[in-house]
Amino acid sequence: MSRKEKREQKIRSNPANVSLKEFEALVQQYGSIRVGGKHPQAVIGKRFMTFKRTNPVKAAYIKQLLEYIDNP
Repeated sequence: MSRKEKREQKIRSNPANVSLKEFEALVQQYGSIRVGGKHPQAVIGKRFMTFKRTNPVKAAYIKQLLEYIDNP
């Protein structure tokens, strides 16, 4: 199992306690981060998600990101 797969499995098993670094790494794995304005945006395919850069990242952002990844 690769490092990326382990990171994703760890995030899926516990979405309430994810660091900002892990969250942004997962976004970069499936898309990109657009910086500008007040908050950055995660771009997954054609979907955009605005998030706050807090540590740890709120579980709502994690759940929304996983939904975008699972349902492109």
